[in-house]
Amino acid sequence: MKPRIVVFSTPTCSWCKKLKEYLKMQGYTYKDIDVSRDDAGLKDMIRKSGQQSVPQVWINNYPVVGFDRDKIGRLLKEHSK
Repeated sequence: MKPRIVVFSTPTCSWCKKLKEYLKMQGYTYKDIDVSRDDAGLKDMIRKSGQQSVPQVWINNYPVVGFDRDKIGRLLKEHSK
């Protein structure tokens, strides 16, 4: 079972690009919300995490703020069963 993945990002964020490349290389699809253009998405991200920084990735509603490859990898593995 594939996890539901939502990425909150901006087009100018280099870590956002690295996160999305990592997910693609691992074979995962995700919904990308550009918080520089999506006010509702930005508000939702801040409400859920209390953080304004990007990237944020939500894996089955478990948040990771920043590109923490180890934590993301663990969550992907746990939620892909």
